[in-house]
Amino acid sequence: MFGLTVRDHIMIAHSLPDPFFGPAQGLHGATLVVEATWRSPSLNDHAVVMDIGEASRHLSEVLDPLRYANLDEHPAFAGTLSTTEAVARHIANELAARLEADRGIASIGIVVREHPDAWVTFEIDLSGR
Repeated sequence: MFGLTVRDHIMIAHSLPDPFFGPAQGLHGATLVVEATWRSPSLNDHAVVMDIGEASRHLSEVLDPLRYANLDEHPAFAGTLSTTEAVARHIANELAARLEADRGIASIGIVVREHPDAWVTFEIDLSGR
């Protein structure tokens, strides 16, 4: 399986209003480093998974509505906690929605790093599309 990974980052604000989250219950900011990996069992006619510039553009465009946003007020997170896991799932779903079904991409993996020692992963399987 081949993979192409690009990275970007966003600065967000949010709260996690549940005692489970301790001090993160209150409104706070975070800089999230986001890595997106498109995986394919084969290469396209240009011998790549996807053009790096195209992948970078897709990730940047998906992240743009989240940049400097208060996720407590963002419609994508209405009625749900904006945990790092939820952010990763949202990014993966938005990237998957941009792909044409015939691109040969089997999955998209997302890594969201809250800091150098802690991160979340989420993978969406596209092989059934």
